[in-house]
Amino acid sequence: MHRRSLILLPLVFVAACATRMGADGKTQTVVDAKYLAKGDIDRVLDAARAEVVGGLFRFAEKLYRRNPREFKKGATPTLEAAMVRLRSSKLLDFPELEGLREGAAAMFAFREDYAGDRVLALMSGLLAMVYSAFEDTDDFYILDDLNEQKLYNCARNLEIAMWKLASAKYPGGELMLLSNELDPANRNLSFEREFGRITGLLDFLSKVVADKHGRIVSRVAQNMASAVFLPVGALGIR
Repeated sequence: MHRRSLILLPLVFVAACATRMGADGKTQTVVDAKYLAKGDIDRVLDAARAEVVGGLFRFAEKLYRRNPREFKKGATPTLEAAMVRLRSSKLLDFPELEGLREGAAAMFAFREDYAGDRVLALMSGLLAMVYSAFEDTDDFYILDDLNEQKLYNCARNLEIAMWKLASAKYPGGELMLLSNELDPANRNLSFEREFGRITGLLDFLSKVVADKHGRIVSRVAQNMASAVFLPVGALGIR
């Protein structure tokens, strides 16, 4: 193990180096100490988190395009303004959500009596789950750690959200939020594919973290018709 570390150390050092053009026109090598503190897994976590969060924002924009009436309910008259509002609040503490987060906030989107922006409610709830699963950080280092159960629960919650999107209806039979288009003449399953991609990433990370610590993920079986969002932020680092 010691010999292997000695072999890998120069590689880590090289990865932390960057070549830049100096003021005199000559190239110079600069060592970024930030990357000396990062392992391979840390860089995977950085990239995976960016993909998951970016995917959710793409999903939110697609939902707004399919449901333009939602962003018009609040103080954001345009889709662009609605997305800026969603992106700008890291705490996701929107007044209309009454201080609720994660699953409790997401459930507003499927309540018949909710008069607010359903897309905002759903996506702020899902984003809060993801932020909690990644311990509210977007830059991971060797000493940082994640909880495999949080990542697993977060993945299951995305599946639950996708099912609710396809099934939650008003008493008259109209879907509360439009997502996939199942019309054979104009079929569009891009929403399902995007969620499937994100879910796969979270499941992969959950397995990586569990294997790293020799732990086992507690798998949960739920009937989708009565499924509830699983806790994420309430779980602690093990």
